[in-house]
Parts: sequence; structure tokens; C-alpha cells
Amino acid sequence: MSDGTLPVAGNKEVMSVGSWLLTLLVLLIPCVGIVMYFVWAFGVGNENRRNFCRAGLIMSLISFALSASLVAAFWATIATLF
Repeated sequence: MSDGTLPVAGNKEVMSVGSWLLTLLVLLIPCVGIVMYFVWAFGVGNENRRNFCRAGLIMSLISFALSASLVAAFWATIATLF
């Protein structure tokens, strides 16, 4: 970096439709998709894909927390009946 510029953490190029389709197809594969969410969310790569995967992980966490609280409320209601 002798010219005084800083290295870029990821590229900001717009992803093509084909790249998005490939990304979504990879995320559909059961175990590979979960691993790739973390790889793409926290790795160095395309910033669009990184933000998409981070948002997906956040939505998954919110969905899990909401589901767990609803299941707990359901079982607490059932437990009070007996």
C-alpha cells in the first residue's frame, strides 16, 4: 500500500441475477446452506451477499426466539390444565 490507499474488506460489485440464483440454490441445500450462511456472513467477499446472509441469520434468530417463546407459552398453558 505504498500509494496511501487502504485495502478493501470486500467487493461492492452488484451481483448478477445468475449469482443470486446460485447463492439461493446453495442456501437451499440442507447442511451446506447453514454453513454457507455463516461463511458468507462473516467472511470476506461480496458485500451484497454478506449483508443478505447477515440479515438471514438475524431473521432466523428472531424466528427461533419467537417460536421457542410460543412453544413455552403453549406448554405452560397445557400444564395449568392438569
